[in-house]
Amino acid sequence: MRIRGEVFWGWADPTLHHRSHDETLDDGTTIDVQVRLSRTGGTQMFIGVYAGCGMALHEEAFDSRPGESMTRALAWGVGRARRITTEHQPVQTYVA
Repeated sequence: MRIRGEVFWGWADPTLHHRSHDETLDDGTTIDVQVRLSRTGGTQMFIGVYAGCGMALHEEAFDSRPGESMTRALAWGVGRARRITTEHQPVQTYVA
């Protein structure tokens, strides 16, 4: 279960039509990319990256993606989420 952060809850609006992409990576990390049309017809996007335990590692929202369709924005967002997962450095534990 994902533990959503402030960015998601500030962006969320279940009344708007949206499309989403959910993906679970080999290490259990999940990505959640959602795009929608605002009430004025602009494309908006949310990107979330979550640890296997559900903790939010990264969340960001875009209020506007000028000139992008929902399909194009979704593809860009999935690519960005995947890049974020490769940049995330796991916490290292040392055993003495």
